[in-house]
Amino acid sequence: MLVNELLKSAGYRVEEALGQRETVGICTDSRRVRQGEIFVALSGLSHDGHLHVGEALSRGAVLIVSERHMSGAPVLVVESTRVALARLFDAWYGHPARGLCMIGITGTNGKTSTAAMLASILEAAGRRVGVIGTVNATCCGEVLVAEHQNRLANLTTPDPAQLYRLLAQMKAHGADTVVMEVTSHALFFEKVAPLYFKRALFTNLSPEHLDLHGDMDTYFAEKRRLFLQCEMGVISTFAPYGQMLADSLDVPFFTVGRGNVTRVVANGVQGVSFRLCHEGENIDISLPVPGDFSVENAALAALTACTLGVSAATVKEALAGFGGVVGRMERVSGDRVPLSVFIDYAHTPDAIEKLLLAVRRFRADGQRVILVFGCGGDRDRTKRRKMGRVATRLADLTVITSDNARSEEPLAIIADIVKGIDKEKPHTIIPDRKEAIAYAIDTARDGDIVILAGKGHEEYEIKGRERLRFSEREIVAACLAARFGEGTV
Repeated sequence: MLVNELLKSAGYRVEEALGQRETVGICTDSRRVRQGEIFVALSGLSHDGHLHVGEALSRGAVLIVSERHMSGAPVLVVESTRVALARLFDAWYGHPARGLCMIGITGTNGKTSTAAMLASILEAAGRRVGVIGTVNATCCGEVLVAEHQNRLANLTTPDPAQLYRLLAQMKAHGADTVVMEVTSHALFFEKVAPLYFKRALFTNLSPEHLDLHGDMDTYFAEKRRLFLQCEMGVISTFAPYGQMLADSLDVPFFTVGRGNVTRVVANGVQGVSFRLCHEGENIDISLPVPGDFSVENAALAALTACTLGVSAATVKEALAGFGGVVGRMERVSGDRVPLSVFIDYAHTPDAIEKLLLAVRRFRADGQRVILVFGCGGDRDRTKRRKMGRVATRLADLTVITSDNARSEEPLAIIADIVKGIDKEKPHTIIPDRKEAIAYAIDTARDGDIVILAGKGHEEYEIKGRERLRFSEREIVAACLAARFGEGTV
């Protein structure tokens, strides 16, 4: 492809002499530039690609995209190289989102579950749906990128090089709709800058990623940016930030909250039932996933589907048959053992609180709630003591352990958690997560509920720079078999 053709498609202009060169791709790593590629100099949090332009040129870069004027180099100067990167990859893959019904979901918690529920409803309505999120990327039931196969697995919203390739794959597979999670990081780093969303959804907001954003006002402002590039918003107002968002928008929007979600009934571990009122119609929904937070996610998905013309009958049928999401309130103990073990991705104070409140609501008299959790290393330290406080307030027994310590010392992370706990409440510290899980299961009495929080879908443990295989499902199965015998799991 000619440089000029690509730049024109991306909305840029370049001198005719430079534009007649051929390009074979786009690169942001000066060490990996191939002959004929365009090098985009990104200014990161800890590095500056502008300092490595010379290396990129020596390796054969055909054009430099920069935020600074440079002499002696073929250069396109732009206001933001991150915006340029997204626009260039969008153009490289032929603007794949054009013609697709794009639905973006943002918020601190609930994005993955809401996306899965909405995709199930839309598929039941006859749409061909692609999903991009934390667990994987799928299209029409086929997995395109499994989380464990993805070298960018820690990125809920992929970087532009992968994101626009995925959208092109989905379009080639015949998708007409794409439901994708859009994180604050994705918005901050301009990954979705070229996209326009048919619907933008907001789940909730609670302290998270403050190591990047600094404070809640900035975090909120970053999330709000999604609603500047959408046709219509659908906003959950169960929590205060939802109403704040609704009050600040100039685009049309619908809200879902306590005003139009009623008659919530917990049906134990079997799920919940609730009524959603939309434009004068009452829709009674039964969902085979427990928890008030499941009601919030399902109501948001259901209302969004209704705004897209899906019938109430289809919404009800799809949610009644919803199979759940890997690692989201996922029961991993069988019916033949006398206790329940759940795996959940909850890794913020708000998510832990909602999870424990939901479980306490459906537990029977005498059932204890045993929580196993830790906090990630090299992440927001301010949430650690808050999570400790919530855990010991709402769990009957708290087991504090490790969870992706990364470059930090696990005991130092645990010490931060312990600063917030109620030391009068039953708790224990077991740094080895496998041993912590075994302890929780061995300690549980008949009828107790054991919750393993933090990892969810993850099948690994990060120590230092190593990503080691770590399957909580396999560990739980082994522990239950050791306690109750083979064949009981």
